[in-house]
Amino acid sequence: MSGFALRDFSRTTRMLRLLVRWVMNALALLLIAYLLPDMHVTFGAALVAAIVIGAINTLVRPILVALTLPVTVLTLGIFLFVVNALLFWLAGLVVPGFTVDGIGAALLGSFLYSILTSIIIAVTRGNREKQPEAHI
Repeated sequence: MSGFALRDFSRTTRMLRLLVRWVMNALALLLIAYLLPDMHVTFGAALVAAIVIGAINTLVRPILVALTLPVTVLTLGIFLFVVNALLFWLAGLVVPGFTVDGIGAALLGSFLYSILTSIIIAVTRGNREKQPEAHI
């Protein structure tokens, strides 16, 4: 097999893994909304919310964590739960059809979402030792 074919296979595998994670993250949001009475989401909104939460965590969270570092250090990291809850609540404001009513729902929802996405990442992580290496 040529190096190009292996790279193409690897790219396809990564894209498929990304799509599976996206749908599973949306299903995680639906599960959390089922468990929490103060959170509401439709499947379509959950798909959009999964992308928005990922974007917020990538773009906004590092800035917010840096700005709140003194408080985070004083609280031994516990304040990061508040930061995560605020970002989760922000996603609820931005995405139509995804609502988080109150800080309690945001705290518990963001905590559960963090746990579920960690599990999703662990389950969908590719076994890099078994993937063939591209020889150019």
